[in-house]
Amino acid sequence: MPLIEDHPLRYRLANELHARPFPTMPVPCTVLYVAIERAHDATDPSQDPAGTHLAALLDRHGAQHPQPGATHFTGAIGRHTLKWELHAEFVSYMAFSGGLGTRAFDPAEFAVFPDEWLAQGPGRLFTSATVRVMPRPNPDGFEKALNEWFVPESLAASSVRDGTAEIAGDFRIDPSGHLRFAVFADPEIGPRRVGGLVQRLCEIETYKSMSMLGFARAREIATPIDGLDARLTGLMSDVSEGARPAEETLPQLLGIATELEAIAAQSAFRFGATGAYEAIVNDRIAVLREQRCAGRQTFREFMIRRYQPAMRTVASTDRRLATLADRAMRAGQLLRTRVEVERSAQNQQLLKGMNRRADLQLRLQRTVEGLSVVAISYYAVSLAGYVLYPFASPSGMSEGMLGALITLPVVAFVWFLVRRVRRKIE
Repeated sequence: MPLIEDHPLRYRLANELHARPFPTMPVPCTVLYVAIERAHDATDPSQDPAGTHLAALLDRHGAQHPQPGATHFTGAIGRHTLKWELHAEFVSYMAFSGGLGTRAFDPAEFAVFPDEWLAQGPGRLFTSATVRVMPRPNPDGFEKALNEWFVPESLAASSVRDGTAEIAGDFRIDPSGHLRFAVFADPEIGPRRVGGLVQRLCEIETYKSMSMLGFARAREIATPIDGLDARLTGLMSDVSEGARPAEETLPQLLGIATELEAIAAQSAFRFGATGAYEAIVNDRIAVLREQRCAGRQTFREFMIRRYQPAMRTVASTDRRLATLADRAMRAGQLLRTRVEVERSAQNQQLLKGMNRRADLQLRLQRTVEGLSVVAISYYAVSLAGYVLYPFASPSGMSEGMLGALITLPVVAFVWFLVRRVRRKIE
């Protein structure tokens, strides 16, 4: 094979697909999961406070630190195995150990994540869950466990992975502040498959919670959007009915468009992330290959009833925001066109007025020109008379007759000179 330079990201991108394998979990075992909101300014993994927070937990147990800039880590902390992952908006901790406590979902089991250590986290606690993995019991034991551990009205349970395990959860926060999930597995199911199943459950809960941030944002901006919609509709109604001039309405319309663009810019990332998280939730549920179990609703049915309406609200709000922005843009274009047409009409009226004034000026100029011919002719005849009067007596004519004879030629000469001067000026 000829030597050729590798792309600098070739190995990193190839290894990324294999960087986060499923944990290996025995049956039975107890899994404790925490997802913490990541600081928004954490752009450099080597300086990320999430890494410092992980190091503080590892130091408590004398465990080895991950490589600088790592985005995932698996190692032992005491009798637990810790799986740590760094994501764009959150950081997750999963600690699991073999065996089950005598008390199901005992809050004391969360001591692996000490309260004082959690209080020093890089953000706020976003979700936490306890997953109890145990061998599949008989039908009576299965029903008893579901009735004792979960709220019946919210309980979702299903048979997964071709009937090799059952999962259950009610997606409610219990009095200790954690969610509860249970996995009932066949003895022959492999530890890797158990770990993958638990990982899917934790991912479903985490991405469900993250996507609900978009729902919260949609509810937050619902009232401002309603107000802007009403204002936009009112402005366009007033313009169409001629209640207010377009030039007065245009600045208000631009103000509405600016507010809509600001809301859209502030919501774009959250709504986009919500769509991505929703897709992940649906994909993770599809991978489970659910079948109905003991007449209970499945996880997919639970999401369709409780989760999908919220996601449709987010999508509807996003579309409505885009539609309002388009309406404001089109209305602005129509108003600008109307203002330009009105200004064009005003300019035409102005030009007509200027033409009328020019015509009046021309008429006045011609009137003045005629009067000037008369005035100049009067003075010219008087001057010519003074020159020719001495010759009147020898010629046998009176001064009046001589003045009459020279008047027309002088007037004609003056008129000719004035016309010639005006043509040169023009």
